[in-house]
Amino acid sequence: MQNDAKLAFAPLKTGAAGLNMPFINLNEISLKMPISKKIAIAVACAALSVGMGNAATAATKGETSPPQPALTGEFVYKYLIGEIAGQRGQFDLASALFLDLAKLNQDSRLAERAAKTAVLGNDGRTAIDAANLWSQLDPGSTEAHQALTQMLINTGQFNAAKPHLKHLLANEEGRASGFMFLNNLLSRQQDKGAVLSLVQELARDYPELPEAHFAIAHAAWNAGNTELSLAELNQANKLRPGWEMAALMQGQVLLGKSPEEAVSFYRSFLAQHNSANEVRLALARILAGQKKFDEAKNEFIKLIEASNGNPEILVVVGLLSLQANELPDAEKYFKEALGKGFKDKDQVYIYLGQIAEKKQNDNEALQWYSKVSPGEVRYVDAQLGVANVISRREGIDAAIQSLEKLPDLTDAQRAAVVHAQANVLTQARRHEEAYSRLENAINTLPNSPELVYDFAMAAERVNKLDVMERELRKLIKIQPEFSQAYNALGYSLADRDIRLDEAKTLIEKAHELSPDDHYILDSLGWVHYRLGNLDQALDYLSRAYSQQPDPEIAAHLGEVLWKQGKRDEAVKTWEAALSAFPENEVLISTNRKFNR
Repeated sequence: MQNDAKLAFAPLKTGAAGLNMPFINLNEISLKMPISKKIAIAVACAALSVGMGNAATAATKGETSPPQPALTGEFVYKYLIGEIAGQRGQFDLASALFLDLAKLNQDSRLAERAAKTAVLGNDGRTAIDAANLWSQLDPGSTEAHQALTQMLINTGQFNAAKPHLKHLLANEEGRASGFMFLNNLLSRQQDKGAVLSLVQELARDYPELPEAHFAIAHAAWNAGNTELSLAELNQANKLRPGWEMAALMQGQVLLGKSPEEAVSFYRSFLAQHNSANEVRLALARILAGQKKFDEAKNEFIKLIEASNGNPEILVVVGLLSLQANELPDAEKYFKEALGKGFKDKDQVYIYLGQIAEKKQNDNEALQWYSKVSPGEVRYVDAQLGVANVISRREGIDAAIQSLEKLPDLTDAQRAAVVHAQANVLTQARRHEEAYSRLENAINTLPNSPELVYDFAMAAERVNKLDVMERELRKLIKIQPEFSQAYNALGYSLADRDIRLDEAKTLIEKAHELSPDDHYILDSLGWVHYRLGNLDQALDYLSRAYSQQPDPEIAAHLGEVLWKQGKRDEAVKTWEAALSAFPENEVLISTNRKFNR
């Protein structure tokens, strides 16, 4: 089944979670701080700044300052030349001079300065030599060992880095944060197995430290060893019950195996630790991704209470309410988000305008849309909403003309306007006009994937199947991850009952890219039906219909049931769909086909 646009103007695009939320990314929402930032802070705790303050630090601690270098004429000359070279961006010369002075004077501060300058100049060899000297001259310096460790790791010298890592972890005060720093330090290494072995060796001496088990779990996950990762996370949770960071990671690992397992784990954790709001947020995201919108909404509402009305979460709950057609709730949450200072007010104004349209209150809708001022990022989106109202009040042509008058549009905005105009023409069954507008846009505007896709679908409606196929193949070439292009081409072939093996391959590729898309599941069911695989067809179509009771999926599902001899079920499926969508052409033609 092809995913054609269903709205005339200002359609809400579907986001990664399958919700109508184009400008709210669930993965960016946090009550306090996302897990990535928490890990970064743990890293920062271990990574002390490198500077020239050794003498001042020593004085503060009551320690003896390092010996001062002899201020000979040669020393002053080289030092000044090094300073001038550094200011001019000649870091290779500056670092070489500072390193030479450090060796001559056995001064750790100059070695540190040489290491920092060499890093600025991307001179890895000098940086390592200088950091090595720095750590030798000041063996108690955490900064020196950490700098050298990072340089050695970055150049793949694991064995050389190992004693320095052990030195850093020997400090009990910074050991926990050191293990949290470890995975960040090793994250860019290609040999994930070697990283896992190194982390296991470093953690061996600290079996009672939760962070050590967390570090092994992280390295094991990166190395593809899921079972070891889960075992180490379980151990970390035993050592520190209720540790939210470990629970978050355990849910992520389980999600790779099965969303149901991740949901079950998060629910179990929350039953024992009800205030673990980052875990609750992760659970809500998974539920939304599974299109379990009511369950997701319940979790988000709890998060609203816990976060004292986080405006981003208020908007998400508003969108979930809008998805469920719970308009009073949606309106309430959007208005609360505005009152709480949600940054993208214009987007909320547009949502409220769309709610007013659904309530058939066009005057209120226009008031909301008018709040988006000309020149603002969302202005064209708001004008698409205005055009929708004009279309109802004055007719399609007046709406199209209102959009033609919009000034100073970017190419992307012009493409959005053409998309909206073509949609409304298509809904009015003025397919030739829609095709003509999109053809002109393809020839005059940069070919975005969305524009190419719209044009291909318009070509199919006017029976220009060669153009449709050419454009979809072009789209697959320019954006290989565009799952709907594979799906549309595969479905078209299957629906015409031609080149079925190719159709199946194309749709399977679409399914690989978007495994939970109900349109693609419908296409998989339809191509298996064409191939005579009725059981597989029924499985895919039933899954698609359970996700989205779409009339065309109902038509396909009923046809498979009919062919299997389950005629009562087929008739029941068609009648239920016709009662909700009495004018759907595919349903009507399917009923006629079977003399219904």
